[in-house]
Amino acid sequence: MFRTALRNVLAHKARLLMTVLAVMLGVAFVSGTLVFTDTLSQAFRNQSAKSYDDVAVAVEMHPNPEDARQAPGLSQKDVDEVAGLDGVASVAPRVGGFAGVPDKNGKLIGVGWSNKGTNFAPGKDGKDRAYDFASGTGPVRADQIALDRTSADKGGYKVGDTVRVATNGPVKEYVLSGVFTTEDGAVNAGGSLVLFETSVAQKLYLKPGYFQELTVTAAAGTQADKLLDQVVKVVPKEATAQTGQALADRQAEDIEAGLGALNQTLLGFAGIALFVGVFLISNTFTMLVAQRTKELALMRAVGASRKQITRSVLAEAGLVGLVASTVGLALGVGLAVALRSAMNAFDLKIPAGGLVIGPAPVVSAFAVGVLITMLAAWLPGRRAAKIPPVAAMNSVHATASTKSLVVRNSIGSVFTALGVVLIVLGAGKGGDTGRMLIAGGAFATLIGVIVLIPMLSRPVIALIRPLFVGLFGISGKLAGLNAVRNPRRTGATASALAIGLTLVTGLSVLGATVGAAIDKMTVDQIKADYMVVMASGDSLGEEAIAALAKAPGVTAVSPQQAGALEIKGSFVSASGVTPGDIEKVLNLHVVNGSLASLKQGQIAIADKTAEKRGLKVGDTVPVEYMDKAKDKLTVGAIYEESEFVSPVMIDRKLINAHEQQPYTREVYVAMDGGASDANAKALSKAMGDNPGITVMNHKDIRDAFGGPINMLLNIVYGLLGMALIIAVLGVVNTLAMSVFERQQEIGMLRAIGLDRRRVKRMVRLEAVVISVFGAVVGIGLGAFLGWALGETFKNSLPGYALVLPWERIGVFLVLAGLVGVLASLWPARSAARLNMLAAIKAE
Repeated sequence: MFRTALRNVLAHKARLLMTVLAVMLGVAFVSGTLVFTDTLSQAFRNQSAKSYDDVAVAVEMHPNPEDARQAPGLSQKDVDEVAGLDGVASVAPRVGGFAGVPDKNGKLIGVGWSNKGTNFAPGKDGKDRAYDFASGTGPVRADQIALDRTSADKGGYKVGDTVRVATNGPVKEYVLSGVFTTEDGAVNAGGSLVLFETSVAQKLYLKPGYFQELTVTAAAGTQADKLLDQVVKVVPKEATAQTGQALADRQAEDIEAGLGALNQTLLGFAGIALFVGVFLISNTFTMLVAQRTKELALMRAVGASRKQITRSVLAEAGLVGLVASTVGLALGVGLAVALRSAMNAFDLKIPAGGLVIGPAPVVSAFAVGVLITMLAAWLPGRRAAKIPPVAAMNSVHATASTKSLVVRNSIGSVFTALGVVLIVLGAGKGGDTGRMLIAGGAFATLIGVIVLIPMLSRPVIALIRPLFVGLFGISGKLAGLNAVRNPRRTGATASALAIGLTLVTGLSVLGATVGAAIDKMTVDQIKADYMVVMASGDSLGEEAIAALAKAPGVTAVSPQQAGALEIKGSFVSASGVTPGDIEKVLNLHVVNGSLASLKQGQIAIADKTAEKRGLKVGDTVPVEYMDKAKDKLTVGAIYEESEFVSPVMIDRKLINAHEQQPYTREVYVAMDGGASDANAKALSKAMGDNPGITVMNHKDIRDAFGGPINMLLNIVYGLLGMALIIAVLGVVNTLAMSVFERQQEIGMLRAIGLDRRRVKRMVRLEAVVISVFGAVVGIGLGAFLGWALGETFKNSLPGYALVLPWERIGVFLVLAGLVGVLASLWPARSAARLNMLAAIKAE
């Protein structure tokens, strides 16, 4: 039986090649993902270990936002005490934050979050062990900086040049004292690293005389654990101390956790490819078994059992899966190399290191490839073994019994009904619970629709067929009839496209709906002409806010400063705003009282928060600030809850007095003449043309809020591309089998006058009908899921209303038609080239 299986594989190389391609795609993504993430993980682990190779102990201490009375960091006294411990060779105290450097065109080098600044911390020998200087020296004066070599090369800077450095305030100019090399993760991520003189860095990022962290190098013969015990005794109890090895291990774990999202995304691609490929594999083996009906019957007649027939088909599948897994693994390794090169091309540099091919990718590749192929081939093999030998040898094709169809449709109906109920319940429930119900319902519904899709093919194609008949005449009519001749095969072929389009349509509907709600929300609530933010997401400095207020043409400026107040025993988020200006930059609907009361030191509370705490206008409320200071504030206004301010608003001058480091996420600015290029330039100029600060108009704001949605859609469109590739292979297989089975019929049609051009058209239209059928099913189910998911966001999105992206849906249908046309090229050509006399004589 094994020799028979091997012979059958070799006898159907072209047909099985398509199955190999389908399995290979999924295996390549699984193995490539694992190799890529293993390579990245090992590279970053090595880098982390190298970065802390000389570090015996590391100490960290950051400001506590809940206790403003606590020291903001490690003092110089703490540093000196650690340096005086026995066994300490050197101590390097650090303080840092955002610092960006522009290139010659004034654009920021890097991507904001990866632009870092810290202090130069030389030892007794005048050198900083963390950096190797390629030229020049570290900064020792307040007007000097040093720059990493990659950024210096990008910006065209050399020692002695004047460099503009952006922090969270106006740009300042420094003299470049040196260029260094580093293994810092920010630089390896494509960002930049600026070294300041220590007192300058402290003033920029924390407070004069304080540091955020320090690293301790041990003297020869001193154990890190023992040194750690000594360090813990002299640093503040709020500080965190650990060995350099522990810190390196923690960073490596953080890196792996960060790579988890990328890993899951790529494995999602693989899962979709394999799930869709199951239908293609099953279809392929169904066709191969149908072609060999007499052969299998003869084997049964000479003594082969049903189990042997099934095992023969499974052995074929195993061989195909083995070949596909081998090729897929090789392709996966190539994919990992390509992904690594792509990251380097986008300046997301990966630390040096070889490609890591561990046992997990290899085992996963063969386990997934072989098992998926054999699983998909099991049902066709079982079905072949059940055909009675006499019936098969007499060319009596075993059709599905009424009982089997009833059982199949009943199972499909139960799954579909259960899924629809869960989806509707989830839409009504909302929130995370609702979304979990919808996810379960979507899976059940998708399984149910796949089981029912052969039954759905007749009515759906019946709706499409008149269009083809009207446009293409007899070729269109024959194509429609041929498409429903074998509903199971048509359904299995269409399923591949339906799965991909269900996912894509659902998220497209959700994206369009949420995008429209965000557009409406920003237009309705933001009256300001501009929103000013840091490119890094950090806090804007007070100097920048003051500079904006003095810019020509500015009529109102109000920051959205993050804070918190304890009211009636629990903390509530508070926005520090500018009284008198906040009304001019945001369209807040006041329910009771007046926002003018903010000028008198009163507070405004959102309606839902006020209701929850039983507050009304005129009430005097005991509050506690973050520094534990207590006060009594009067409620001067109640406003409708808004996405753009916290549940409590207060004059920023009041809250600033109790904040060590005010955190301002964004600043809203209104200007004479509204948004214009001239006004945008005026704001940028007022802040010294700081490349690290972004001035956003209304369109930019909408794009920023909708950015994550667009990114998700782009990923999903990638999934659509993969589903389309596999769908093409499936349609090619189906049409090739259809042409093979209908040789006599095609010969007769040719004999009575259907020319080669019309034969080609008939096969092409059949492919288009099958593809459009799959697209219609997928789009319908996807739109339903998109509506349900949108309902779960309804309460958190003011102005929510369902939006169907008809343009994109139209594109999806056109793509489905193109899939059919492309897939039909070879089968249509084969059908047209059949010799009519030989075809008529064929069995």
